Amino acid sequence: MNMEEQSAIQRAVQLVGSQLALSKALGVTPVTVNQWVRPMGAQNRRPVPPKQCVRIEQLTAGAVTRRDLRPEDWRDIWPELAGQQPEGQGAACA
Repeated sequence: MNMEEQSAIQRAVQLVGSQLALSKALGVTPVTVNQWVRPMGAQNRRPVPPKQCVRIEQLTAGAVTRRDLRPEDWRDIWPELAGQQPEGQGAACA
């Protein structure tokens, strides 16, 4: 879980350009984004809030999804996604 979440927010930062660029696009402080990027267990580390997960998914055109950012609890937050398959994981073509 922790490695998946960490890599997801790192991918989002890379896709948007930098922590500063992501903070500006989301309307949050650079410190906030830095707290999301910190490793699990680090002092002042915070998970990406659900509202921002949706915005990151939109900013990255789906390259980083809500499921990626919140792998442990996305089903609780967005139960409507539970019946959907992530892109690229559909049934094989016959």
